[in-house]
Amino acid sequence: RLEDIIALVALYRPGPMANIPTYNMRKHGQERPDYIHPKLEAILKETFGVIIYQEQVMQIAQELAGFTLGQADLLRRAMGKKIRKEMAAQRDRFVSGAIGNGVERYRAEDIFELLAKFADYGFNKSHAAAYAMVAYQTAYLKANYPVEFLAASMTLDMGNTDKLAEFHRDADRQGIKVFPPSINLSGREFEVHDGAVVYALAAIKGVGGQSVDAIVSARGDKPFADFADFATRVDPRAINKRTLECLAAAGAFDGLEPNRAAAFAAVDAMLAFAQRAGANKATGQSELFSGAGTRPTLQVSAAAAWLPSDLLKREYDAIGYFLSGHPLDDYAVALARLRVPKWAEFSRALRANMDPGKQLAATVVSRIERRTRTGGKIGIIGLSDPTGHFEAVLFQEGLAQYRDLLEPGTPVLLQVNAEIQGEDVRVRIFQVEHLDQAAAKTQRGLRVFMNSPEPIDMVASRLNGGNGNGKGEGEVSLVLVLPDRSEVEVKLPGRYAVSPQIAGAIKVVPGVVEVQAL
Repeated sequence: RLEDIIALVALYRPGPMANIPTYNMRKHGQERPDYIHPKLEAILKETFGVIIYQEQVMQIAQELAGFTLGQADLLRRAMGKKIRKEMAAQRDRFVSGAIGNGVERYRAEDIFELLAKFADYGFNKSHAAAYAMVAYQTAYLKANYPVEFLAASMTLDMGNTDKLAEFHRDADRQGIKVFPPSINLSGREFEVHDGAVVYALAAIKGVGGQSVDAIVSARGDKPFADFADFATRVDPRAINKRTLECLAAAGAFDGLEPNRAAAFAAVDAMLAFAQRAGANKATGQSELFSGAGTRPTLQVSAAAAWLPSDLLKREYDAIGYFLSGHPLDDYAVALARLRVPKWAEFSRALRANMDPGKQLAATVVSRIERRTRTGGKIGIIGLSDPTGHFEAVLFQEGLAQYRDLLEPGTPVLLQVNAEIQGEDVRVRIFQVEHLDQAAAKTQRGLRVFMNSPEPIDMVASRLNGGNGNGKGEGEVSLVLVLPDRSEVEVKLPGRYAVSPQIAGAIKVVPGVVEVQAL
């Protein structure tokens, strides 16, 4: 019944929460309801004798002490505001009225005290009913139209990246796919396409609503074919360099150019192209270049792909959280060997009064330093792992020792103490290590699979430049996969640094098929 939800809304608040166990036991027949006085059974029957609503206080005053509705409302208000003089007058009126209705003095005084205690945190049922109705409607929509509900929720909180990240994790939990922003698919708001949520262009930082409207209007029902087509059709007055750079960093141009570094490098050319196309339209010229029917082209310069860590950092800066992956994804094998729990597992174990251990791995996303009352410094470190975002504190001595490691974008292994305070998990850092160094201790080497010999020079440069001098403890083998699927493996002489970050840098080298950790 809707009344069940109304009671939940009123009970699940500071103060009334103390009555939840009693309410539950009585509702399930494990405890007999106590209606305080026989005359109050009709008023308290629906809540099993537990006073939940302000309206019940008013009804009790009417039924037991003969108050009018207006007098009962004055009693409720006096109790809520703790007006001593008024409370004393109300007490005398309540007790004398109850005695006149055949209630013993001591019972009347006890009931008045009970009502006064309840008034500390009473909730009016009419307010709870409105919340309950909205709760039921939204629960129905989430249960029966989960993708549409998620898209609408993300649109509602479009400016709150913490909430967007939370919704994205909820989508993963429900198995709902969230398509990354796309110049050819996304609109101003989060939308549903083929059973998935399509990321909103207006949710990208640095991309205003006016720019999005111009892009969506120019696209119409015909997707952009390439950068030249995009630049020709979009109004150059509605876009600027920052807008295009943010779109490229967020991956919105991936459908036109999968190499985000190349898309980012093409921004100036796109702007110049768009301005020339706009000028030609203004003068009535239908083609940018001579030759009727020739479609203009825009040459995209070759650019080395961003390293995975750099790509994700730029994406984070543009979107506000890690969307297409997480910097710790490359460390999964090492973290499993080190037995480091994910943040969600760590906090869940702590809430269940279990020992989660002392280790956490995360990427630093922010660092704020503040002065304490005693004049010292404290660091508030924003951290992220694939399961969520959290904060930890670091006091002055540790802050001075580990400040260089706690720069945004750095993957770290943390030694921590944690405790539950209220509903929050409080984390204190007492030791920090670069995650590459910790992971290198667990990794024996790499096998790099290539489909041609061409990547060898670039692989060599990343092996030699990964830690500044190429020296390390890991073995490296190069495996050439031949057209007939046979393999030729060559073990390189010497030892190399083989951290997950270096492995990730090698993965994006053109011609590298796979990188295996040994």
